[in-house]
Amino acid sequence: MAIDQIKPADQRVVGVYAPYYQGGKRNLLPYAISLYQNASLEGQRKIEGGESIPFLATWYVSNLPADMTRCRLQFDGNAELSYEVMMANYEFVDFLIELLTNYRRHHTTDFSQAFYRKLLRLDE
Repeated sequence: MAIDQIKPADQRVVGVYAPYYQGGKRNLLPYAISLYQNASLEGQRKIEGGESIPFLATWYVSNLPADMTRCRLQFDGNAELSYEVMMANYEFVDFLIELLTNYRRHHTTDFSQAFYRKLLRLDE
C-alpha cells in the first residue's frame, strides 16, 4: 500500500499508544499505527552521491506497545543484504512516525539515520 493511501488506525488502538508520544508526533500516530499494522513497507534508501537502493521492510505486529517486534530490512532484493533488529513496538512506531514526517517533507519513503544506526548496531 502506498503511504498516500494509508487511513488512520482505530482510535482504540491509537489510545493505547498515545501515552508514549508527545506534541506533533501524536498527529501522525494514527497513520503510523496503520502503517505498522500493514507489517511491511517498500522504500528507497537514499545514498549521498549515488543511486537510491530499494528495500523491503517486514515486521511482526502486536497490539501492545511494550511488546517486542523484529524488523527485517532486505536491500535490493538480495538476501545477503538483509538486516534484523529487535525493539519495543512503541519505539518502532516512533521510527514510523519519523518516516512519515520525512515522506511529507521530501516525498521519499526512507527510515531516519537513527533507525539505521540501531539496525546496524552502531551505538552499542
